[in-house]
Amino acid sequence: MRMTELLAPTLRETPAEAEIASHQLLLRGGFIRKAAAGIYTYLPLGRRVLAKIEAIVREEMDRAGGQEVVLPIIQPAELWQESGRWEVYGEEMFRLQDRHQRQFCLGPTHEEIITALVRSEVTSYKQLPLLLYQIQNKYRDERRPRFGLLRGREFVMKDLYSFDRDQEGLNESYRKMYQAYSNVFRRCGLDCRPVQADSGAIGGNYSHEFMALAAAGEALLVYCRECDYAANVEIAVARALTKGAAEDPLPLKEVATPGQRTVAEICSFLDVTPDRLIKTIFYEADGQLVAALVRGDRELNEVKLQNHLGCRQLSLADPQKVREATGAPVGFVGPVGLSGVPLYADLEIPYLVNGVAGANREDYHLVNVNPGRDFKPAAVADLRQVEAGEPCPQCGAPLSQARGIEVGQVFQLGTKYSQALGANYTDARGEEHPLVMGCYGIGVSRTMAAIVEQYHDDRGIIWPLSVAPYQVVIIPAAMKDESQREVAEGLYRELVAAGVEVVLDDRDERAGLKFVEADLIGYPLRVTVGKRTVTNGTVDAKWRSQDEVPLPLEGLASRIQALLAEEMQKYR
Repeated sequence: MRMTELLAPTLRETPAEAEIASHQLLLRGGFIRKAAAGIYTYLPLGRRVLAKIEAIVREEMDRAGGQEVVLPIIQPAELWQESGRWEVYGEEMFRLQDRHQRQFCLGPTHEEIITALVRSEVTSYKQLPLLLYQIQNKYRDERRPRFGLLRGREFVMKDLYSFDRDQEGLNESYRKMYQAYSNVFRRCGLDCRPVQADSGAIGGNYSHEFMALAAAGEALLVYCRECDYAANVEIAVARALTKGAAEDPLPLKEVATPGQRTVAEICSFLDVTPDRLIKTIFYEADGQLVAALVRGDRELNEVKLQNHLGCRQLSLADPQKVREATGAPVGFVGPVGLSGVPLYADLEIPYLVNGVAGANREDYHLVNVNPGRDFKPAAVADLRQVEAGEPCPQCGAPLSQARGIEVGQVFQLGTKYSQALGANYTDARGEEHPLVMGCYGIGVSRTMAAIVEQYHDDRGIIWPLSVAPYQVVIIPAAMKDESQREVAEGLYRELVAAGVEVVLDDRDERAGLKFVEADLIGYPLRVTVGKRTVTNGTVDAKWRSQDEVPLPLEGLASRIQALLAEEMQKYR
């Protein structure tokens, strides 16, 4: 490809809405353009990167026994109503009607429609196991689309669904996909860590996320350096205290705390440490008011609370409803004397001795609160968020913490969808059973952004060779110099004939500008044809993140091919 023919409109300035490196550089490098909030056009360079990632994904899915299909993006509401998710999926679903007022949605995921397909085509155990996948766009109406390709409303995803006879078969399909995902992300050059995860709206009871470690990641994970434990903080297991404070319970007492609402204010006013406080947080769980209790130095984990309650919808309660239930505003509420609202306490709450809580009276708190004596929760469970430094639940070593970008997730669905949609098979004895399913997704466009987050510097992108839009860029320092131009054109023709993905920057521009744009776009290997080429018979070759080295013109095309082949071995 010649730069005079390539649509690669680079930008000198960073667009104001671009907050993180991948968003900034993909825009500036001419890979994507914004069409609307969370919706992007992929320009030729961006499409080439996506195609490279998709090719790696296809190879690994096919190697694991997957078969590619294409499912419809527009899905009928009836299938989602059969599964029970039409009403509960939430506002992220794009819903629409046809001219006959029939309801449809733009597919945010495809469990329903793939299950409907298989129930009509698979009837016997002899047809199992079955692995079907697709690569196509998904649609989710994000409340706050941001960070470019990391959180969009339209995105490219690979989703594979496994169908097995039993749990043993599912375990094997899950193992295959887990390994295939590890292969995909290694071949893309990503530093990726699999972690235990919550299944969320997809369902199932066992899941792993593949996290690309990056400071810009929205997900928080904890991991152990001494064993293999790693988990998203949404489900990371918290250890409870084994004993309470070494003091006797004191009589409950109400004290005035005028205007003291926050943990910091109350601790300062009463001269106590945050671990003495009982935070009482009110939620609406499927419309019912509930209260969750955690220590003042802890953060409540809403995913854990929702999973414990088994509710479909969980949201913070309206402050007016809290006042109506307690007689006090938020900041002065507590568990003592609270009636009609079930209490759910974190594991650490029962170990508190002489704690502090809101008095359910404005400008007052209670001191010497003792769980068990002064209130009794409906249940005690692991409801808090784990933090760095806490003991690993497996080996007890201190946990480390990192941020990550979720680029893939694998789920064991079991029979959630097959039972709901009547997808069954007949065994060797003629008995009917529901199919046992798994679901496995890779965010293809998100993987593209995650790669940029891990591979960039202050000059631009540093693409791993396996996913780079082009492998080599040839830059004649002076295009008007006939000798330089002839060498550059000859090398370009040789590399094209050899199947090398190469760009010739044949623009009549300053060499400095060409170098700047080559670094911004992130071509892995740059070959400069300059004055020394004419006088010494050498070109300057430079890997994107290394120093220049001279290479002789003689046998240059073969030498470049060998360099590329050697570098590509890192991504096999």
